[in-house]
Amino acid sequence: MVRRCMGLAVGLAGLLGPGPALAASGLDPRELSLLWGLPFAGLLLSIALMPLLAGHLWHHHYGKIAAGWALLLVVPFAAVFGPGVAAAEVWHVVLQEYIPFTALLLALYTAGGGVLLRGHLVGTPATNTALLAIGTVVASVMGTTGASIVLIRPMLRANAFRQRTVHTWVFFIFLVSNIGGSLTPLGDPPLYLGFLKGVSFFWTTTHLFWEFLFCAVILLGLYWLLDSWVWARERPVPPPAPEPRPALSVVGLPNIALIGAVVLLVLLQGVWRPGDLAILGEKIGIERLVAVAGFLIITLASMRVTPQRLREENGFAWGAMAEVAKLFAAIFVCMAPVLAVLRAGSDGAAAGLVALTEAADGQPIPWVYFWLTGALSSFLDNAPTYLVFFNLAGGDAGWLMTEGALTLAAISCGAVFMGANSYIGNAPNFMVKAIVEEQGVRMPSFFGYCLWALVVLVPLFAVVTMIFFA
Repeated sequence: MVRRCMGLAVGLAGLLGPGPALAASGLDPRELSLLWGLPFAGLLLSIALMPLLAGHLWHHHYGKIAAGWALLLVVPFAAVFGPGVAAAEVWHVVLQEYIPFTALLLALYTAGGGVLLRGHLVGTPATNTALLAIGTVVASVMGTTGASIVLIRPMLRANAFRQRTVHTWVFFIFLVSNIGGSLTPLGDPPLYLGFLKGVSFFWTTTHLFWEFLFCAVILLGLYWLLDSWVWARERPVPPPAPEPRPALSVVGLPNIALIGAVVLLVLLQGVWRPGDLAILGEKIGIERLVAVAGFLIITLASMRVTPQRLREENGFAWGAMAEVAKLFAAIFVCMAPVLAVLRAGSDGAAAGLVALTEAADGQPIPWVYFWLTGALSSFLDNAPTYLVFFNLAGGDAGWLMTEGALTLAAISCGAVFMGANSYIGNAPNFMVKAIVEEQGVRMPSFFGYCLWALVVLVPLFAVVTMIFFA
């Protein structure tokens, strides 16, 4: 249930799910205490602290540690509500969310890893800023996950000769993996959920454009200034260009077509609803099963049509995908009760939080929706968090697109923009981190990254609040 997305990826699993995970067996989410969120908090702290305090143990056993936190939720849950209820909820998460999520991510990861940008790119401040700008725009077309996977390796190669590049990968996550996906439902899973709920396809393009442009321009400008300062202090010597200097070219065009097929399968799930199929007692849409099968076929096709030497030249490896798949399995399970409590609204354990969204006259407060949706999207899956507040604001797409447009824009921006506040706010964030580290390049720790977000993004979002939502 988390992530969804990693852009289009990270989330489309849980995004398209039929409803709260803890409704699978008829369990009333109003019965749940916030204490059921402790295993999720423990998992987050493990992801944040263990690489720093026990790095060797974490890197060799992170899958077992994550599974341990999931068991610390499932076993007491089974003791309190019964083994049947616990099994039904876990199966719901696996079938409705984790399998579609992982299949989508696997297809994008494999196909994206078969696209190679050849040529002599040198990671100067101007080149890096241009690549970030391209990725920010492309993310709304191929999704934040697709854009991140395709562009991260060219940027890694372009900056291989530089010593200080941490800021580049942080801003890459800010822009390409998150804010860039705000203009269409293809860009980020929360917006795709809105599309499934009746929000017109180009509503986000017209109603989030200025918020997107403001954030993108500010962040790109800030990055250029920061990278120029680092470049001047570092005075790196770029590697000599081969003679004659080769033109930039894209290799692996069949994989670009396969990425396009992934996008079409994502759209298909929103427009084709042939009915449901029961698998071990859990109903799932046939269109989602078709999509999962399609994603697996695309994965196999990419492996077949891509020469091994191209993947080697691209630095492709399976470690990053394996890490994300293992950690997100536990995250989806442990996050379920937290999301269920939120979905209970004013009748649940988070009633006090929900009450903040309305003024005394019952009207929604857009800036509160922006910050609550965003704050929770920073650590929960941003797609189901979007859906929680979409329904809390009335759930009527027709009203929200017109009279409630400011509230819907606040919810949309909060979910998409603030997914950048932590590594687990949006799946592409963690995928980028894993790919960068797989290439031997340093990334900030969990809290180190959050500090970057606190210093750079939170003041920016405060200005966005005053300009657009106050």
